[in-house]
Amino acid sequence: MLLKDFIADGAAALQDLYPAEEARRIVLILCESLLGVKSYTHIIEPQTEIPAAKEQSLAEAMARLQAAEPVQYVTGTATFCGYDFHVTPAVLIPRPETECLVREACSAAEALQRIRIPAGKSGEALRILDLCTGSGCIAWAMALSLPGARVTGVDISEEALSVARGQDFARQLRRLGAKAPQFLRADVLDSQIPFPEGSFDMILANPPYIPASQRTEMRRNVLDYEPDQALFVPDTDPLLFYRAVADWSKHCLAPWGRGFVEIHEDFGPQTRDLFCKNGFSRAALGKDYLGKNRIVAY
Repeated sequence: MLLKDFIADGAAALQDLYPAEEARRIVLILCESLLGVKSYTHIIEPQTEIPAAKEQSLAEAMARLQAAEPVQYVTGTATFCGYDFHVTPAVLIPRPETECLVREACSAAEALQRIRIPAGKSGEALRILDLCTGSGCIAWAMALSLPGARVTGVDISEEALSVARGQDFARQLRRLGAKAPQFLRADVLDSQIPFPEGSFDMILANPPYIPASQRTEMRRNVLDYEPDQALFVPDTDPLLFYRAVADWSKHCLAPWGRGFVEIHEDFGPQTRDLFCKNGFSRAALGKDYLGKNRIVAY
């Protein structure tokens, strides 16, 4: 079979699940992963044939995609902040919106280094805590973006922590002189349990924030495959995790420290006000690349 024909047929087969352009992009991602071709190979080399030895694995992968399984789980890889992360159904698939959180935090890091000088911390490594770490994408992105930083990721799920610990960035760590994050099990909602790791210069979190009633608005590829505990909160308490993050911050964030949380666009002012009421008076809203409320910095 010609590669261009497989892409056209595959995209058509997915159009009951996705808009046409998204369906095509999904098939291109699959081909890049399983065949090692580029997204433009079928255009510049239209006679490219799919090796017969690959046809069965492609057919099996397409069957999974047609059952609404996300392509990231089919290929086992999701791109985040320019790095390829291993993902399984034990962890949430990293979203482009969350890259905004990492960019904001990295931009704040330089100023934070200056603020630490009067406290006698200028020669010490920046300490960063990532709550609800999941795949570890935020923790790893921060460690790779800020060589020398000591990053700790926390999650309640042992399966998620196994994925986070297993990310393979050894080559990048050596090249950058960076340190791998450590990953610890803890329940973020048990914010009153003492955390023995001391204080942190920065706390980040992308906690569950989608009200349960919004399940009906979500696609099958999310509902049927991504972990509920990483997505949903009770309708009666949509800010449940943010109160916990504020508690962790009161106990673990250094006096000069900065915090950044990803938020639900519908609860921007309420989330900001929650942090203000918990002693973080400089809490402010930040936008994502679509101009939606997506971050509270405090």
